[in-house]
Amino acid sequence: MKKHLRLQKISLDSVDIELLRILHADARTPIAEIARTLSMSAPSVSERLKRLRESGVIRSFTIDVDPVMLGYELALYIRISPLPGQLSKVVSVIADMKEIVECDRITGDDCFIAKVNVRSAQEIEDVTDRLNVYAKTNTSLVQSSPVDRRLLPLIADDS
Repeated sequence: MKKHLRLQKISLDSVDIELLRILHADARTPIAEIARTLSMSAPSVSERLKRLRESGVIRSFTIDVDPVMLGYELALYIRISPLPGQLSKVVSVIADMKEIVECDRITGDDCFIAKVNVRSAQEIEDVTDRLNVYAKTNTSLVQSSPVDRRLLPLIADDS
């Protein structure tokens, strides 16, 4: 599991925020285009990007793949509560399951919540069967997603 070691917060100015918005919309936007949009030089934009990456604000540049287009018709969330003494085994099983695309350790009655993409109802059963050896599970099927992953509200620290 990933632990966040960078606890120091970074201040963003209005240019940083606009830069993050541009990249959130399309992480492949060329530096020259970003520079024109921000009325800056390309080296200045590159330096800001470098600072945002090194500080941990930007963790990666990635793509957003539509699972349905790849045949993964069903998305679900599984709440997972390890059986006594099985926490480390559950962590290991979760980490090895390719169907689990995200997983967070949470507070409350369950220990984990995992987002899963599968092609069929049979695959749901296969996933839960692998988990149920070491944990109790509760599965919820995603009907729709009224809010796609979005950028957090960003506030400039312009003085």
